Amino acid sequence: MPRTALRICPLCEATCGLTLTIEGTTVTGARGDRDDVFSRGFICPKGAAFGALDADPDRLRTPLVRRGGRLEEATWEEAFEAIAAAVPALVGEYGVQSVGVVLGNPNAHTMAGHLYPTLLLKSLGTRNLFTASTLDQMPKHVSSGLLFGDPLAIPVPDLDRTDFLLLLGANPVESNGSLCTAPDFPGRLKALRARGGTLVVVDPRRTRTAKLADRHLAPRPGSDALLLAALAHTLLTEKQTALGALTELTEGIGELTEALGSFTPEAVAPACDLPAEGIRDLARALAAAPTAAVYGRIGSSTTEYGTLANWLVDVLNILTGNLDRPGGALFPLSATDRAPRAAGPGKGFSLGRWHSRVSGHPEVKAELPMAALAEEIETPGEGRIRALVSIAANPVLSAPDGRRLDAALAGLDFMVSVDPYLNETSRHAHVVLPPPPPSQSAHFDFSFNTFAIHNQVRYSPPAVPLEEGRMDECEIHARLVLAVSGMHGADPEAVDDLAIQATLARESTDPRSPLHGQDPARLAGLLAGARGPERRLDLMLRLGPYGDRFGAEPAMPADAQPGAADAASADAATEPRAGAADGTPGLAPRLGPGLGLERLRAYPHGIDLGPLRPRLPGLLKTRSGRIELLPEPIAAELPRLRAALTARPAALVLVGRRHLRSNNSWLHNVPALVGGSNRCTLQVHPDDAARIGLADGALAKITSDGGSLEVPVEVTDAVRAGVVSLPHGWGHDRAGTRLSVAAAVPGVNVNQLLDGTRLDPLSGTAVLNGFPVELTPIP
Repeated sequence: MPRTALRICPLCEATCGLTLTIEGTTVTGARGDRDDVFSRGFICPKGAAFGALDADPDRLRTPLVRRGGRLEEATWEEAFEAIAAAVPALVGEYGVQSVGVVLGNPNAHTMAGHLYPTLLLKSLGTRNLFTASTLDQMPKHVSSGLLFGDPLAIPVPDLDRTDFLLLLGANPVESNGSLCTAPDFPGRLKALRARGGTLVVVDPRRTRTAKLADRHLAPRPGSDALLLAALAHTLLTEKQTALGALTELTEGIGELTEALGSFTPEAVAPACDLPAEGIRDLARALAAAPTAAVYGRIGSSTTEYGTLANWLVDVLNILTGNLDRPGGALFPLSATDRAPRAAGPGKGFSLGRWHSRVSGHPEVKAELPMAALAEEIETPGEGRIRALVSIAANPVLSAPDGRRLDAALAGLDFMVSVDPYLNETSRHAHVVLPPPPPSQSAHFDFSFNTFAIHNQVRYSPPAVPLEEGRMDECEIHARLVLAVSGMHGADPEAVDDLAIQATLARESTDPRSPLHGQDPARLAGLLAGARGPERRLDLMLRLGPYGDRFGAEPAMPADAQPGAADAASADAATEPRAGAADGTPGLAPRLGPGLGLERLRAYPHGIDLGPLRPRLPGLLKTRSGRIELLPEPIAAELPRLRAALTARPAALVLVGRRHLRSNNSWLHNVPALVGGSNRCTLQVHPDDAARIGLADGALAKITSDGGSLEVPVEVTDAVRAGVVSLPHGWGHDRAGTRLSVAAAVPGVNVNQLLDGTRLDPLSGTAVLNGFPVELTPIP
């Protein structure tokens, strides 16, 4: 008989609740969970295809070990023995910097990806860390670090309460949102307009999001920072700033006014290719709105001025008084965040504490640019990367110049890949460790709850038992930590025990902690959970802002407790009510302080922790204890942006694009998600097509710094003239992979057009949007 199980969808940042239909141990269907406290039954095509992804016959089921130049199936013991024999020996001979670690985007979608990489890096001792952040959101981390002192203090738009939303470089109708966790993003945008609010979209393409907007601006790609600077300039010079409660928390208004003096709407208009009066009107509308939020994403992040654009997004939120207030841009408070403590100066945020060996790229948030990975492998000398641990990453497709990186990976002495597929990157590994399908893993959203537009907490135990012969993903990571650190053969639970002991020891010796002076061993014995990962989750929940803190006094004043201002949230948790007869979902359970894993398990649809609330000044960690509006690294970058005012624009530039049924390079092997609008075509405006001599459906040759590609043309006025668009994540045409569906419709790798030299200097993020290209027809 079929049964059902609840599971949070791990396939994008929306984190929708699913109800899975299961026959035996096979997921045969997925629908939205109507009683989920956050998603309320919403589901997208990716979530509906959960079962097909889960049962993909190309997923690896056993480890692979390279023998005689070929990858062959092996036992788990043989795989970890191979790692234990190779990595410590290489470190012993060449030093700790001879090992590099690559972390891909899917790590943010699993419990293991959050709990273990830090332990792995600590065990290895290497500084050679490369992640998908420098292909995506690192500019936001840098701007937040400089403004607020904490690179993880990222405000999100209060979608459900705002009156005015300005979106730049974002297409959440198709991406489902990013750095803004919001199930049913399209429905929330429609609700904004239905309640009389205003939606303005800035995008060089007429996306599905832009079609919902009251106003759509299509500037020249890469000019977002100029546009935002002109908006800020207008607010400052027309005396339309209104910081309100932020006035006493902010420093640098005068310096900011002077620094932005040359970015008048008239000055930026030619570079943006927008009318100056339209820019001025937008600034005035933003200032006049009762509440407003400015939100920018990957289209404004992966550009030459990505950090400046992200900084200016929050500058606008600050100048209009909309930062940290309902209806504006607020800081979420996740159940596993550190409990808030008294406000005061912090250590601040620093860049460039060390530099990469070959090109001298500064570290950012303890990471080096992904674009530098190939040269760090292939360039001889002391500190050359000889061994690589790649976890849920496919940089051959996601990073610039995949051909160069492809060749560099082939020259490694040793490589470990934790990946369910043999893909364009993992095919180079000496050992491949495949995690089980998502239905066989527990799930908790550590990362995405920190970007959620409503505070809530949910946990999914495995929907089906672990298949015989497979290994739990958390155990894979724990055994990997042991293998690389010379402790192969030890109990993997020891890794979690050590992490728990370290946390409790720190808390028990911290005078500010509610656990100060308590016995760590006794507290560890109180943790719930059958295995180490659950015990660590329980610890984080109990020490978090809603946690029971093992019965100790709260870590913050009672009037600062989440929900204290809202009686419905401050009361003890109420039982969830079943759906009403008219089909409306039941009431969401809410709770005051007292959260732990056992309590969370009692609410399988999740617990509502209440709306986002102001959190300043408590989360500020700058050295001044204030918002530092014009940090020195930002001020030093502004002359480069000023030079862009008079630079000659390229005749043709490229931008990426998102597909609803795709997520980077992950989902191209699921038949239900391939085809239709999910196509790898080059979108070209009719005027450009006529000028160059291109026909719809014909092939064109596109060329830039990293080489040339041949790609089918899609003539459409959805892109503005002077812009072409090619989606990211394709190029599944290399031998040695096991991706049968993706290989049948391979597409081309847009990042091959780049050679890795175009970077946002402050964040080390690759420029993936707004770079010049040339097009020629292919007869």
